[in-house]
Amino acid sequence: MHRRPRVLAIAEAANPEWVSVPLVGWSLATALRRVADVHIVTQVRNRAAFLRAGLTEGRDFTAIDSEAFARPLWNLAEKLRMGEGKGWTTLQAINAVSYPYFERLVWRQFGARIQAGDWDIVHRITPLSPTISSTLSGRCARAGVPFVLGPLNGGVPWPKGFDAERRREKEWLSYVRSVYRLLPGSRATFTKASAILVGSAHTASELPSAVKDHTIYIPENGIDPVRFNRTAAPDDTVLRAVFLGRLVPYKGADMLLTAATPLLRDGRMTLEIVGDGPMMPGLQAQAQGLRGVTFHGWKAHEDVQDILARCHVLSFPSIREFGGGVVLEAMALGVVPLVVDYAGPGELVTPDVGFKVPVGSRHQIMQAFGAELERLARNPAALKPVAAAARARIESDFTWARKAEQVKAVYDWIQKHRPPQKPNFF
Repeated sequence: MHRRPRVLAIAEAANPEWVSVPLVGWSLATALRRVADVHIVTQVRNRAAFLRAGLTEGRDFTAIDSEAFARPLWNLAEKLRMGEGKGWTTLQAINAVSYPYFERLVWRQFGARIQAGDWDIVHRITPLSPTISSTLSGRCARAGVPFVLGPLNGGVPWPKGFDAERRREKEWLSYVRSVYRLLPGSRATFTKASAILVGSAHTASELPSAVKDHTIYIPENGIDPVRFNRTAAPDDTVLRAVFLGRLVPYKGADMLLTAATPLLRDGRMTLEIVGDGPMMPGLQAQAQGLRGVTFHGWKAHEDVQDILARCHVLSFPSIREFGGGVVLEAMALGVVPLVVDYAGPGELVTPDVGFKVPVGSRHQIMQAFGAELERLARNPAALKPVAAAARARIESDFTWARKAEQVKAVYDWIQKHRPPQKPNFF
C-alpha cells in the first residue's frame, strides 16, 4: 500500500467564517486532509476560527504571527483603495510587499524540518494572485522537496468599452499590473515549482513558456455539499431569475435591470437581487415602477441558498470575474447560469449546463441578455434538464472532495517524477 503524502499546506488566507479567497484557502486545505497527511500553516488572524472549527493547534495547524508587518500595510491598503471592495489591484500590490515577511517566518519555523524531509510536498495554496512571489519555491527546490503553487488566478483584463467602470472601481494600478513580472523572484517562483495549478486560461497565458509542461488547470472554486444541499424547485408560471453579488459597476446589475425591464414590466419574470454595495440606491431608483423585483441586501453565506432555490436562472452579467464561485453555487442547486462569455464564468459554463452571451459593449451585453431572458421566459419548465445537468457537473467535478482528489493526482504525478502525461481534468 502506498503511504499517504505528507503535505505542509501554506494558506496565509484561510478562514471558514469568511468568503472569497479565505474560504477557498480553508476549503481546499481542509479537503486535502481526506487524501493526505496535511499540516496547515496560516496567519494568526485565522487562529480563532480554526479552533472553533475543531482543529488542534500544533497537530493540525500552526498560526504564524506576521501582524507587526502585515497590519500597518493592510491599513495602508484600505486607505489607498478609497472604498470598501474597490481597488483590488492596489490591495494585491500591498500584499506583494507584506506577504514575503509571512514566508520568512514560515521558513524560520519550518525550514529545518523541510530540509530534513519531514514533508513530501510543500503546497502554497494562498495567496491566489500570480503577482505575489514565493521564496519558498526556490528554498524547497534546493532542499529537494517538491513545491506546488496554486491555484493561481487573477488579472483578467478589463473588456474594451468599460473604462468608466474601471475608474469607478479605483483600478488605477491595473493599467501597469504587468510590471510584477519584473520584480525580483517572480520568474523563479514559477520555474522552481514542481507543479503550478492555475484557475483560468488567462492566468496560464501569463506564465513563462518554460513552465507550461508543469502547469495544470484546476478552477480554484469548489462547493461544500453541506452548505449547498437544496435542490431548486421554482414555480414554473413565470421565469424566476436571481442576481447574486456585490452591487458594484463591473458586476453589471444595472445592465441586468435594463435588459429585463420589458419582462418585469409585463409580469413575465421576477428578479431577486442579493447583495449590497454603493450602487444599491441607484438600482432601487431604476427598478421603480417594475413588478417582481426584490432587493434582499447582504445575506449570510448560509442563507443564500434559500433564495437561490426559488429561482430558475442565475442572471449574472459580470464582465470581470476571476473565478466565478457564485456560478458554481447556483449550479449546485440546479439554478441555470446565464453569464457573459468572459473570464471565470465563461470557462465554467458549458452549453449543456447553462447559457452565455458574447462579451461586447454595454449595449451589446444588455441586448443579448434581454434576448436570452425573453427566450427562457417563454417556457421556464424547459430548463429542468439543463438544471439537472448543472447539478451533475458540480457533483462530478466541483465538490471540494473531488478537488482534493484532483490535487492528490498532481501530488502523485510529481512523486513519480512527472511521467510524460500530466494530469488533465477539464
